[in-house]
Amino acid sequence: MKDEGVDTIFGYPGAAVIDIYDALVKTDFKHILVRHEQGAVHAADGYARASGNVGVCLVTSGPGATNTVSGIATAHADSIPLVLFTGQVPTGLIGNDAFQEVDIVGITRPCTKHNYLITKIEDLAVTIQEAFHIARSGRPGPVLVDLPKDMMSSQTELKPAGAVKLKSYQPTYKPNERQLGKVVELIKKAKKPLILAGGGVILSKGAQALREFAEAIESPVTTTLMGLGGFPTNTPKWLGMIGMHGTYRANMASGNCDLMIAIGVRFDDRVTGKIDAFAQNAKIVHIDIDPTSIRKNIPVAIPVVGDCKQTLEILNELVKAQVGPVFNGSRGAWFDQIEGWRSTKKLDYQQKDVIKPQYVVETLHKLTKGDAIITTEVGQNQMWAAQYYHFDRPNCFITSGGLGCMGFGLPAAIGAQMARPDKLVVDIAGDGSIQMNIQELATAVQYGLPVKVVILNNGYLGMVRQWQELFYDKCYAGTCMEYAPDFLKLAEAYGAMGLRATRPEEVEPVLRQGISTRRTVIMEFQVEKEENVYPMVPAGAPITEMLLV
Repeated sequence: MKDEGVDTIFGYPGAAVIDIYDALVKTDFKHILVRHEQGAVHAADGYARASGNVGVCLVTSGPGATNTVSGIATAHADSIPLVLFTGQVPTGLIGNDAFQEVDIVGITRPCTKHNYLITKIEDLAVTIQEAFHIARSGRPGPVLVDLPKDMMSSQTELKPAGAVKLKSYQPTYKPNERQLGKVVELIKKAKKPLILAGGGVILSKGAQALREFAEAIESPVTTTLMGLGGFPTNTPKWLGMIGMHGTYRANMASGNCDLMIAIGVRFDDRVTGKIDAFAQNAKIVHIDIDPTSIRKNIPVAIPVVGDCKQTLEILNELVKAQVGPVFNGSRGAWFDQIEGWRSTKKLDYQQKDVIKPQYVVETLHKLTKGDAIITTEVGQNQMWAAQYYHFDRPNCFITSGGLGCMGFGLPAAIGAQMARPDKLVVDIAGDGSIQMNIQELATAVQYGLPVKVVILNNGYLGMVRQWQELFYDKCYAGTCMEYAPDFLKLAEAYGAMGLRATRPEEVEPVLRQGISTRRTVIMEFQVEKEENVYPMVPAGAPITEMLLV
């Protein structure tokens, strides 16, 4: 692990990994003792997203391993590079239903990029090297290494590692330039182009190349939830997020463009809505390093397999050489149409006597000047964070996108704070989701991490309640969270600071005090109970057919 540049490990010990912990304590690795194994994986995930490096997690066998599955699936869905080490019973007992034995390799096969079971100690070093290579290369993802106890109590001589060579695994980084020539021809003919960028742009470190590309072809840009931060928000080219809770202008642009250039996206159902009606008027170009993602959900005119950054850089050169400044503002009519959508259907709310959750997020953005790392839980809080905190830089918005895993935000914030001790890290949470991993407050306090938690407390499982209001005649079945802890007392019990706002005029003072305090802080905001996230695309509808109020 030292050879792979690892400095931080998130973990929880047990009998199957006790030999590793015995060795670990004699090294200079930073080991972060979490309070639940799910928290360990989410923290390693947050570390990876904030740092751009591989996150590492170490847990024991049996329930220690199975407790990681939600975190592994989260990282797999969002293409986050992790290496997870799980303890296992001795090799002679595998398959005998020994104490704390589970087939974690089998359990996680569908939600890892690859996994290993060590059966010979001589294979350990090369396996670890391969695991890190697979996790960080191509389309990144989690790799699991299962470690039987007898292997971990054995010894072998560490031999110098050579370069990893896997014949069956050769990701394509450089795109086919013939395909890119076809893309340039479509760009020349297009009158209403649209760039759709996803998490692949951020993972490939291609944000700057994306900005240059948008300028070169004079195209508006929208992103998926995972792509937020990949394009600046203070430009007329920025349309906001696309999809189920995307902006009106972004969704309408997708239905009216004649060319869509999709870069590093999966065309998730939350992005496309009704697939048959998605971007019906457009020729679609799909650029992605993962060939299995192309044409998986949406038919495309031109597929391009390659690294997003490298592909964009080559495209920029081709556009510069073959097109030049030919557009000269010729996209004006297209941008005028977009401005009409922007001005008539804005993201909006009315702040009156009760705190609006959107107001809390907007005020947080104002006070931090957009210079914080924001993690989120899952639900309404996640969508309000995406809509009202404006992300201008990559690796600053850390959220469970593909899996939508509640309990993600707090441990992810801990991981992000470990990766970026110089940054303000804030978890925007709901009162339901925060309780799924709230025990990790102890981890934050133990290691002196000044993580901030902003709880938008509406007394409901808000997103499910919203669906029940709109589509189930307000039958609020199982979504009322009226029995909840006193979050201020809970913060105090864990050794953190607790603050609360119950009126709009208290929002800014509470946020100011919380973010300026160099310790773990919970800030609870008692917000409008039945506030909804808009726009909203009903299930099965085209994304151009939105509920706006």
